[in-house]
Amino acid sequence: MRKQYHVSLTPEQRADATAVLRRGKAAALTARHARILLEADAAPRRRVRSDRQVAELCGVSVRTVARVRERFARDGFAVALHGRPHPGSAPKLDSAQEARLIALACTAPPEGHARWSVRLLAARVVELAEVPPISRELVRTTLKKTASSRGGASAG
Repeated sequence: MRKQYHVSLTPEQRADATAVLRRGKAAALTARHARILLEADAAPRRRVRSDRQVAELCGVSVRTVARVRERFARDGFAVALHGRPHPGSAPKLDSAQEARLIALACTAPPEGHARWSVRLLAARVVELAEVPPISRELVRTTLKKTASSRGGASAG
């Protein structure tokens, strides 16, 4: 069967992949992909190794080799080696909304409560229509960023 995706590394790419392996500090996935790319590289041997041969040399599945070859051909060396970036989700509260939440936590607690609870704060902030519906965990992590004590008599 003819290979659909060939790996042909430039000398710089080959040096980068070799450096990843030589350093020994790279993530396991990055090191594995570097080894696959080096073993699949046709340039130094003048012949193409099959996915099965590369998989046996690297100790991975044949499908892993095929995916790395395809990613190299479609997206380039950097993406094949390190993968695509995984950006985090956008913050649920902007700085003004966080400030309103913290300001509310610093006010006197409602009638019948000794202090603000995280659940009570989450419900009250949504009641005031200052923020979209939020979870108590988001309130907790937002308050944890500050040194506030949610209305306690003593800070410690």
